[in-house]
Amino acid sequence: MTYLLLDARGRPYRSESEGLWGGHRRSKIYGRLDCAAAARAIAAGGYVRFRVFFADETTAIAAGYRPCAVCCPGRYRTWKEVTR
Repeated sequence: MTYLLLDARGRPYRSESEGLWGGHRRSKIYGRLDCAAAARAIAAGGYVRFRVFFADETTAIAAGYRPCAVCCPGRYRTWKEVTR
């Protein structure tokens, strides 16, 4: 089985390994695969169309995504402080 992930430039590529982080292409937010906020959005019928996956957190950041405030609150606070 192959998985479709995004690289550091935000381009899709096929991988033998599944992504360890998920993201939302329109909002440019990344987070854990078990994120409660993402699960709620998926259950409400949205989000899936714009869902993307990353091999690792470094790649998500390089692609221009920011951490999720719900599942990565510490990373989000750090990102917020740096981007002020």
